Amino acid sequence: MATTAAPYGLRAVNLVGGQPYAGSTRQLKIASGYASNLYNGQVVMVGTDGYIQLMPSIGSAADPFDAGTVGVFVGCSYTDPNTKQKLFAQYWPTGTVASDAVAYVIDDPDVVFQGQADGSVAQTGLGGNVPLAAVQSTSTGSTVTGNSNTALDATYANTSGIAFRIVDFVDSPDSTVGDNYTDLLVKFNPDSHSYLNKTGVGD
Repeated sequence: MATTAAPYGLRAVNLVGGQPYAGSTRQLKIASGYASNLYNGQVVMVGTDGYIQLMPSIGSAADPFDAGTVGVFVGCSYTDPNTKQKLFAQYWPTGTVASDAVAYVIDDPDVVFQGQADGSVAQTGLGGNVPLAAVQSTSTGSTVTGNSNTALDATYANTSGIAFRIVDFVDSPDSTVGDNYTDLLVKFNPDSHSYLNKTGVGD
């Protein structure tokens, strides 16, 4: 039973329709010196400068995702400025100076992600829309594990303009619908993902 709040960001499970997720990612540049940690499982966007940035909105109707929202960050690579060696990392350390830094981003808008809600979600939540529970920041993750600790909001709605659609619940010995901190399966809603949003980004 998911009785303890232990959010872990978003983890890819499969594709809509039950197709397997093959693990593909897109490599998108991170600006040298970018001043925010990026943790595995966080939602990221392409800024108007063309570089990957942390999404600073929760994806609610009142605080929607930016049109540049491109997916979920799952790691990066860069040349370590101290050792001068190529490094493949679980997270991006804030302020790292590296001209070759790239983020690995799950950018397929049909990917279904698993995430933990910040409260109980009943069966009636299936098909509802949810945002993130709180704003992502440079501190919403662990620099030890490199993983995000972002949760999904347990309060669902049927209104438009919200980032994620609940498509299912995790059903396992450790998690079931209605748990104190329900594990959800969600996907990006069209207007909340850059590839399906008619509004473009860039200068």
